Amino acid sequence: MIYLHRLLPLALSPIALILLLMACAAYRRSRVAALLAIVLLYAASVPVLSDPLFRAVEQQQLRLIPEAVAPAQAVVVLSGMMVNIPGKQGGVPEWGGAADRFFGGVELYAAGKAPRLVFTGGLLPWQGEQEPEGQVLRRMALRFGVPADAMVVSGPAQNTEQESAAVRQLLEPGVQRIVLVTSAFHMPRAQRLFEQAGFVVTPYPVDFRVTVRGTTPMDYLPEAGALERTDIAVRELLGRGYYALRAIL
Repeated sequence: MIYLHRLLPLALSPIALILLLMACAAYRRSRVAALLAIVLLYAASVPVLSDPLFRAVEQQQLRLIPEAVAPAQAVVVLSGMMVNIPGKQGGVPEWGGAADRFFGGVELYAAGKAPRLVFTGGLLPWQGEQEPEGQVLRRMALRFGVPADAMVVSGPAQNTEQESAAVRQLLEPGVQRIVLVTSAFHMPRAQRLFEQAGFVVTPYPVDFRVTVRGTTPMDYLPEAGALERTDIAVRELLGRGYYALRAIL
């Protein structure tokens, strides 16, 4: 099922649609398809269009400081921030693009916002014998001074829905109030899933991808980062649509 969840959004992503239009243009020698591919590529890769889309997906959330967060029973940090790099003695974990999730969780614990820090055991089928991400994050948190007995790691999970179920199974029934830490664009969907799992969620969004600034002429020029943000935004919207449709059906 996880493969299907990964492949379906990819099929509807801007990159896939551009490739489809290019293939159609080459096969049928269609100028219209070629023009559409160019227009879509430009629209998806300019900050003046991708940044407002991404901010809309982030739902205009704001970065909080720990002091502004109400105390809870646990801080839950979602996986998805590490990559495994080949090394001489096997894979070596390194930070990916969402490392703020880890640091946000540690700073909340250090501020005394909850007595327990929970990492989810993210592990995808194609990662083989790789160690679950949550175990790696737990070791890193030890280096930052978080006591071993204050941390727990959930069982393996392949997506956000499984993470919410694994955390619910891990924590005692009396633990209801949590501070949820994940990327801002991912927070609305993650919060909804954890609330459906029975938690009272205080969101702590991090990993904001769009800076607050004025528009400049450079924002009308294509760039790879803008294309990536558009792709992430579209896939996140598709994910939300999937869960909304499933709730209706």
